[in-house]
Amino acid sequence: MVRYTKEHKQVTRRRIIETAGRRFKQDGIDGSGISTLMADAGLTNGAFYAHFASKDDLVAHVVADQLSTQVASYDTLRPGRQGIEDLVREYLSPAHRDQLGTGCPSAALLDEIGRCEDQTKQAYTDGARNILDEIAARLSPENPRSARGKAIGLYTMLVVILRSGSPCRVR
Repeated sequence: MVRYTKEHKQVTRRRIIETAGRRFKQDGIDGSGISTLMADAGLTNGAFYAHFASKDDLVAHVVADQLSTQVASYDTLRPGRQGIEDLVREYLSPAHRDQLGTGCPSAALLDEIGRCEDQTKQAYTDGARNILDEIAARLSPENPRSARGKAIGLYTMLVVILRSGSPCRVR
């Protein structure tokens, strides 16, 4: 039996999470079996259980990772309200809309997350809170709590528009 280093295992786990994230957003959680996910990662089905206890465990990790990545991408935006403008333009761009696999996990997976295990629901809740906190802080840097409602409204509108698949033109 071949033993892999801890680093190798971490890199492999990361690859599974990233490829599963793309596949889930393209085909849905229910439409993506373990064998497909592992083939996408270039691994065998047997390797799956060395990294995750179940598909539900993987889904929770993918949701957490996808939302964390989304929040981290906001670091490239300009500060304050200008960053909100950048966010809206990027989020509603045809490139973002047309690339499901690299797009917003909320727009792609929200229907299914409600049917997932509690671990996945909690991962989504935590990640969505972080997104809303980031938006609120940009809307009102001096008092982000006061902008929480606006942040929820803005993010909800963005997700609904993206989910509709309608071409958007942001001027």
